Amino acid sequence: MVSMDELEAARLIRDWVKRYAEENGLMLNPDPKQLDAVIRGLARRMVRNGERYCPCRIMSGDPDVDKQIICPCIYHRDEIETDGHCHCNLFFRE
Repeated sequence: MVSMDELEAARLIRDWVKRYAEENGLMLNPDPKQLDAVIRGLARRMVRNGERYCPCRIMSGDPDVDKQIICPCIYHRDEIETDGHCHCNLFFRE
């Protein structure tokens, strides 16, 4: 089996976050450097841990607990409503 590298994972994630934002009435971080940093963090965790775990949250090692922080994490909607963006600064309110 061929493993995915971080660059390929980042491309897939970038496409996915664009679609997710459009489908959910959100916008992506307008700062390209910050957006790239979050996408690279997601890609790194996807390659190393098999899922798009939020790079801004600490993994517990328990798959049942950690599934809550797979992007988009269970917290993102409340954070966007309260703060205008999610904790990672990936998704913003339009």
